[in-house]
Amino acid sequence: MDGGGARGAVPINVRIQREDFDAAAEVAALTQGRADVGAVVAFTGLCRDEAGALAALELEHYPGMAEDEIARVAQEAAARWPILGATAIHRYGKIAPGGNIVLVVATSPHRRAAFEAAEFMMDYLKTRAPFWKKEHRRDGTTGEWVEAKDADDSAAQRWT
Repeated sequence: MDGGGARGAVPINVRIQREDFDAAAEVAALTQGRADVGAVVAFTGLCRDEAGALAALELEHYPGMAEDEIARVAQEAAARWPILGATAIHRYGKIAPGGNIVLVVATSPHRRAAFEAAEFMMDYLKTRAPFWKKEHRRDGTTGEWVEAKDADDSAAQRWT
């Protein structure tokens, strides 16, 4: 998917997938052959073990809608900051502690734009993309669907 803006089309790659991702390969794909990239900011979100109690985190999403919403967020980042490319990958299914959940990458000629665009994308991905999480505990029990956190809403609010 491509983002726009006055600078022309910005390559935007959005994927929702069950399989793991390779953050280094994703960064290489955004930067290969690009002498204009001066900064790359990549954020990888991992599954925590919740003090040893978690066996897995199950993630579900609304297919089609999740990709569209993440693409809208990335396109908004491209309109706000002079980024040269962006990637957002979110996994679904059962993910064990230590496993990758999400990757957000932004490239820009300068670091501030890359940092802010990546942070903006992550903050909005947490609040606007239709994903649901359920905890599977080591004791064999399954928790309820995890409620959204007020801290995530507060983080997204600062961009308005």
